[in-house]
Amino acid sequence: MQRSLPLLAKSFARKIQLHYSRNQIPTIDSPSCDVFLSHRGIDTKKTAAGLLYYQLFGLGIRPFLDSRSMKPGDKLYDHINLGIRNCKIGVLLFSSGYCESRFCLYELALMMESKKRVVPIFWDVKPSQLIVKDDGTYLEEDLQRFNWAIEEAKNTVGLAFDSLTGDWSEFLGNASDSIIKNLQEVEGEEMENNLKHQEFQCNSLFISQQKLYS
Repeated sequence: MQRSLPLLAKSFARKIQLHYSRNQIPTIDSPSCDVFLSHRGIDTKKTAAGLLYYQLFGLGIRPFLDSRSMKPGDKLYDHINLGIRNCKIGVLLFSSGYCESRFCLYELALMMESKKRVVPIFWDVKPSQLIVKDDGTYLEEDLQRFNWAIEEAKNTVGLAFDSLTGDWSEFLGNASDSIIKNLQEVEGEEMENNLKHQEFQCNSLFISQQKLYS
């Protein structure tokens, strides 16, 4: 019997992980990263999230993926907070079960509140299907926070992929290109802001010296 595409993808991901583990590519011990990968592990860890992690790592980009960037004993929320605070962009890997995870919703809300640039990827799910269901465990303020963050993500241009009919190589290429382009733009903005700050400091110093000797 012919295996389904999702099973083939998982097999492909395992081969890539085995290749990198043999070549001793380390996990990221520091929460500092270029790209924070927010995903629902049960949906995408062995497919899209894992493939993207190794694709980015191979391109010299520092991705944050919980299973690779943390170790037993680490404080989960502490590392998530630091990872998102220190990342340059976030990748929101939306899947059918994403909104069922409190951790995913927390990561999403934190990115939006931090005004991080994000790249949404709608994996086997449509934006209209992303809804936070009130199961009685959320506070009203949390529901409002999470729903606001989802709407912000829906209003951001992203990528869509159907794992049954889509081209996996094309998906990895398009996702990598989008991430790299956004990284370059963020780094360009940071460089421009740093130059403006240095120019302001130089001007302030010059004015102070003029006042001193006038």
